[in-house]
Amino acid sequence: MNKPIEISASILAADFANLANEIKRSQQAGVDRFHIDCMDGHFVPNLTIGPVVIQAIRPHTQLPIEAHLMIEHPWDYIESYAKAGADIIQIQVECYGQRRRACREYGQWPKEVDAIDMPALRGDLRKIRELGKKAFVVINPGTPLFKEVLPECDGVLMMSVNPGHAGQPFISSVLAKVRQLKENFAGDIAVDGGINAQTAPEAVKAGAHVLIAASYLYSASNLKEIVTSLKSLPVC
Repeated sequence: MNKPIEISASILAADFANLANEIKRSQQAGVDRFHIDCMDGHFVPNLTIGPVVIQAIRPHTQLPIEAHLMIEHPWDYIESYAKAGADIIQIQVECYGQRRRACREYGQWPKEVDAIDMPALRGDLRKIRELGKKAFVVINPGTPLFKEVLPECDGVLMMSVNPGHAGQPFISSVLAKVRQLKENFAGDIAVDGGINAQTAPEAVKAGAHVLIAASYLYSASNLKEIVTSLKSLPVC
């Protein structure tokens, strides 16, 4: 059975000087989740949000908060993000294997791998679930889909841009992995990066039902109109 489309609002593109109001406005527009990009300046070329911001946001919404850990050594921080109030914790598979030669050093991005330490990744996914949270893996555009980890996941997030900055163009080659995932996975399938009026239908047609949107939402003059249009896309 096809799942209804959900919109996850990526607050990195919101007005941080008025974040409580932005959360209220987003909820009134009909978003289903809030997506928090937690970047450390090492795994990705940007530095953003830690657990304290999630803790500050938590009293302002009952909607699920998903913490996307774009950080090295995510295992050291899972518990702190869970305690801060995240409902969904998303960890990058590229933290669990040897990076390709071109992205092994500091300042070399995007991070990509061809193999992962499956026991270590499974252990951290179990840890997330034991903390009462949903466990997602995140896969960068250049990293393959590792089907063997799917039974341990509540969801998979496919990055459709190389992570680190908002406003990047959608990488359409990722859609092949989304289609492959749709054939092998019954959990949440999310796509993040470059989602807009042109790319969202492609992502949904490929099999995604959770659309993570940033600039497209928060640069709109009518946020509710955008959310409504995305949620009304035909589900294949």
